[in-house]
Amino acid sequence: MKRLIEKGLMFGNLFHVSSQALVERYGRALQHLTGRTTALTEFHIDISGYSPEIGDELEDHYYLNHGGVNRQFILLSTEQKYCPLLNAKFSTNREVLRRFIDTNEQQLFALTATDAVAGELENSVLDVDRPERLFDIRRIVIEADTTTGTIAEAERLESLIDRFMEEEDSWFDNHLIDDMVDTAKRTGNISRNPVRLKHAAFEQKNFWTAHFGGLYLFQDVDSSALIASTEKPLGKFPVKQILSLDDRKKIGEFLQDNRLAEPIIKGRDTQEVDILRQKITFILAEILTQKGMDVTGLSYTDMRRRASRYASELPHEYDGLAAMMRWAETRGAKPRIEMEHPSYFYLMRATNTANKDLVNMLLAELSPLDTRQLFICHKNEFYRQYRTWPEAKQAYCCDFLSREYAPDKASARAYLFGADE
Repeated sequence: MKRLIEKGLMFGNLFHVSSQALVERYGRALQHLTGRTTALTEFHIDISGYSPEIGDELEDHYYLNHGGVNRQFILLSTEQKYCPLLNAKFSTNREVLRRFIDTNEQQLFALTATDAVAGELENSVLDVDRPERLFDIRRIVIEADTTTGTIAEAERLESLIDRFMEEEDSWFDNHLIDDMVDTAKRTGNISRNPVRLKHAAFEQKNFWTAHFGGLYLFQDVDSSALIASTEKPLGKFPVKQILSLDDRKKIGEFLQDNRLAEPIIKGRDTQEVDILRQKITFILAEILTQKGMDVTGLSYTDMRRRASRYASELPHEYDGLAAMMRWAETRGAKPRIEMEHPSYFYLMRATNTANKDLVNMLLAELSPLDTRQLFICHKNEFYRQYRTWPEAKQAYCCDFLSREYAPDKASARAYLFGADE
């Protein structure tokens, strides 16, 4: 994994914690949330405040996410909103944290100027010991405060002020007045600078979870489904279909019935052809690197020429993509690629709905030889598969992603999956 880290493709874009003040604030928050401490004086954190270095130190990379359900977080800066979420157990968690920071950015900016903000993404369950519990997770509520309880103190001061304004003879209640003054010393002037966070509830109906080998849960669609990356879970679930990735035709029909996916190739558009050509290049790289060849920097034409001697060994995914490529570049009858064909999901992408990222994540797992889409849409699966690749394929993919994707991620995503409306 060292090559990924050096190229900025793993643990990239993390928030660097190096100043003594920030390290001390993080330490207080860590103690507050977990009862544990760190001796490190410099480390990096993701959007949730998780640090890979501290995970190594504690020998526990889930020190903020025990049980993988109610993720805790530590905010030292609103700049963390640009960071990734590592060790994600639910596909929705990063979006929820990002929305929370965006909604409360001004308040969080003021609070983190002097202290860390610590909290938790509270689900409606404490654990998911069986798949049925996933259906009890309907929403996430964020609870947060500074380590010194600034927000709680402000709410208490507001309550005291209300009492003072409403109760008769409050001017003569020395205990009430003293309590207000002491609390105000800790909170500041809340009339000029209100200390309050919007703890909105975030609905979570359609999501992916790493639990039980990986599950995609689609509840808020016309025809609901639970799709398992490995074996189908046993039990009764309130969805119309229980599928696994082996049920390719049924998954294709599910996506079609719910209008969640569309063909990439709709005509002979140059951009669509380029996307298809690159997908084919990844498949050619797969067979060539298996043969021990160094394909770093080679073009599609170079790889195609070298792979010609192994034509009989090319995977079936290549056949459908090559047929579509020939049609897109020349003329003739458009090939009909059935849902059961290994290349079918390589030719699809999510439609522009609220479930776009989740569907592209599912499609990436259904088309794993497209390493670019796998990296962009399903990093957990990319990193898992990366460990099994030959060194030549690791080198090729790292070089490609660092050159073609990392420099302008937003444009690359729009190019591949369409711009968000």
